[in-house]
Order: sequence, then C-alpha cells, then structure tokens
Amino acid sequence: MKIVILDYPRENPGEIDWSGFEQYGEVFRYERTLPEQAAERIGDAEIVLLNKTVITKETLLKCPDIQFIGVIATGYNTVDVEAAKELHIPVANVPSYGTEAIGQHAIALLLEITNHVAHHDAEVRKGRRNGANDWCFWDYPSIELENKVMGIIGLGRIGQITSRVAQAFGMKVLAYDQFRNEALVNENCSYCELDTLLAQSDVIALHCPLFPETENIINRETISKMKDGVIIINNSRGALVVEEDLAEALKCGKVYAAGLDAVRNEPIEMDNPLLSAPNVFFTPHISWAAIECRQRLVDYSLENLKGYLNGMPKNIVNH
Repeated sequence: MKIVILDYPRENPGEIDWSGFEQYGEVFRYERTLPEQAAERIGDAEIVLLNKTVITKETLLKCPDIQFIGVIATGYNTVDVEAAKELHIPVANVPSYGTEAIGQHAIALLLEITNHVAHHDAEVRKGRRNGANDWCFWDYPSIELENKVMGIIGLGRIGQITSRVAQAFGMKVLAYDQFRNEALVNENCSYCELDTLLAQSDVIALHCPLFPETENIINRETISKMKDGVIIINNSRGALVVEEDLAEALKCGKVYAAGLDAVRNEPIEMDNPLLSAPNVFFTPHISWAAIECRQRLVDYSLENLKGYLNGMPKNIVNH
C-alpha cells in the first residue's frame, strides 16, 4: 500500500516519530505541496494524509486509487469533502487534540496584555533604572482580573478551558453559544444573548468555529456595543474579525488591547491594518503547537487510519 503525506513539517519539524505509518505500507513524505502538485504527488497512492494541502475534485478524479484521506487537523475545509463522498472516499479529521493548550494560549495572550511581561523583561535586560534608588518601575500598570467579566463567544471544549481558568482568577463568565450546556452554569458562569455579552464584558474571547453566521462577528457594529476599554482575544479564526474595524477601535481607544493568534490571511500580510494599531499582541497561529498537541495529532491520525483499515472507521466527516 502506498501512503503519501503531503505536508508534514507543521506537525513535526523533527521531534515526533511518524514511523507508525510504515507498518501499513510505503510512505512518501513531502514538506509542502501546492494545489497544482497534489495529483502528481498522490499518483497511485491509496492513502493520503495532509494538513493544509488543497485537495479539489479535479485532483480526486485524477487519482482514482485513493481509498482514504486523513486530515491531520480539526479543520478540513481544504478538502472537497462532498466530491470525496461522491467518489466513496472517506475523509477523517482529528476533532480534539489541543483543547487544553489552545485555552491556555488564550489566557497567555490575556496575561501579556494585563501584565506586559515581555515588555518589562526587555527593559530589565537593557539595564534600565527608574532613578538611582527606586526598586521598581513600570510603563504599563497591571490590570487585575478579579471581579472582571469574561465574555466567551463559543463555550465548547476550548471555551470551557478558558472559562475554568477565568473563574479561577475570580472573573465572572458570560457565554454566548447556540448550544447550551446547563451543567456548566453556576454562580460565576451563565449564558446570555450576544448583545448582553458585548455590553457587559471587560474581556471578550473568541472560541467559536468559523461559519457563515460567525464570520466577521467582531465588526464596527458589535464593537460599538462593547464597553469602552474592552480587551479582545482571538486564537480561533482570523475571519471572525473585521480587521479594519478592530484597528480603528484600537486607535481611538474603544478597544484597549487585542491578543491575536489568528488573522484573516496567514502568514500576516505587512499591510494588515492591525500591524499599525496600538496595543495589539500577536503570536503566529501557535496555540495548537505544544509538543503534546502535535504528538496527539500524529497518534490520532494513525488511529484513524487503523480504524479505516480494520473496518471500523472513526472521525469520518463526509458520511
């Protein structure tokens, strides 16, 4: 059996073992695959594994030997899953591998905004002093989170991690989600309508998937409904935010700060308006990148393949 991995370094720049796939056939690995290269590289392979490589219907038709496609990620929008279904090709994803780490990263972005650790670390390393005898200095006062309101748009698995930590800090949580889990409700966590969340939250964290109804959910109109000085955290999907509107709100002070691990076009384009806005803290889409998460991605992808080959497919997204 021929197994083709079309783009692997995102999950494994060297420290993770992929050898488990070799027990099922000859493995061919590529660092990057452009859409126009996909059909040629797949060739007569029966098993195709990928992360961000685009697989179109045209590619599928050119590669009639494909029996199974494994997406080494949760999102599978790069694959034409409907065309795969028509051709009786199951497509599997990894639905949950980085829940804890992604929630952790949202809190890390928030703490950088409230405590400015990186800035003050850099100033200390410069040997800066505030006079001859003062024992401390600060350029930004810290913000205490106790008794602040955390609004979470999307209280799924990741949102629940952020909620749990926020409550541990003494924050009150307001959640907006189409699907309510009443077991999560307590004196410090409750569901509400979106407008209520926008009006009452000191911090707003985006943990919702990108659907037509959530695309551009942070825009000029919704920002106008927020508290002055709100903090926005987005380590979900960049297209949840109208970047020009957020940049404008940051410049006028309506939004105090934003912590962003995702932008609309990645890698970020140098004319992105957020790059010139004040109080924006970026990371390069690395919420998922803890070594434990990447190991789970590979392990769970291998389990998906095993399940398919043993006649017990799992995590199929195009039944």
